[in-house]
Amino acid sequence: MHLKYYIVLPDRMAKKSSLQIKVEYVAVRALLVTLGVMPRRMSLALCFVFLRTAFHLIGGLRKVGMRNLEIAFPEKSLSERREILKGAFDNLGRVLGELSQFHKSTPENLAQIIDLTLDETAQALYDRHLSERRGVMLVTGHFGNWEMLVMAFAANYEPISYLARPLDNLMIDQMTYDIRSRYGNMPINKNNSAMVAIKILNEGGGLGILADVNVHPKEGVFVPFFGVPACTSIGPAMIASRSNALILPTFCIWDKNRKMYRIVHGKLIQPSNTGDRQHDMLELTREITNEIEKVIRAYPDQWFWIHKRWKTRPPGEPSIY
Repeated sequence: MHLKYYIVLPDRMAKKSSLQIKVEYVAVRALLVTLGVMPRRMSLALCFVFLRTAFHLIGGLRKVGMRNLEIAFPEKSLSERREILKGAFDNLGRVLGELSQFHKSTPENLAQIIDLTLDETAQALYDRHLSERRGVMLVTGHFGNWEMLVMAFAANYEPISYLARPLDNLMIDQMTYDIRSRYGNMPINKNNSAMVAIKILNEGGGLGILADVNVHPKEGVFVPFFGVPACTSIGPAMIASRSNALILPTFCIWDKNRKMYRIVHGKLIQPSNTGDRQHDMLELTREITNEIEKVIRAYPDQWFWIHKRWKTRPPGEPSIY
């Protein structure tokens, strides 16, 4: 039986001039083409050098990262936080390097660098999904190699469709689509995305959502993230609740000991219906966020620390940044 999996990506749209769009596209394409003609190890090595250099040169991002780490790990020393942030830049280099190699990938060579074996919980959920036709939401984040997770799953299991608004540069958006669609991945129209997502889950499909970024208060609720209120999208909770979907936090980490990627999962979450919808949405969002926090705590140098996760503050609170 073939199942469709959908990845809901964040909404990012902004107006840019035609010249800016072309310049950005040429720069990004040149970078990916240059990296893409290299052997994988050479590409990764060059990306590590590039991102490590960025760590030292881009003071603004480094400042945001260190502030985030101060919030998340107040018990750690300054040098410990700095090493975590260096690792996070290395992780971004790994994502970029692997992305540049996707055009040369095959199911066989992908299987050599990522272990897609399902653990006992995930296998039981998958079997239940097949037998009951109950929708499953795969919650993930900008952690480890989220691009590898999508690509390898499509190559070795089923093509993945993702629901996304275009990037703010439509030429780069098309280029990333071409890369991601190598094994049949297809975008889903962004219009009425919540209803489309609910329909997919109601029909027993699977839905993936990136749920680890700051959002506007109109789109989210404040839940603890490393002990500090963070404005978090309520969308995943709303969609899962309305479709009665099972939720499985899923991540693709880099295993330093095995020198390859592998899949890790958080606990299985089921929506509850107490009759108080606002309370249920808040608690479900809290549970999802807590599972994301757990995996970040386990592998802190693989998360996107340069994102201003605590930018939106509760009314009356001063800016964290």
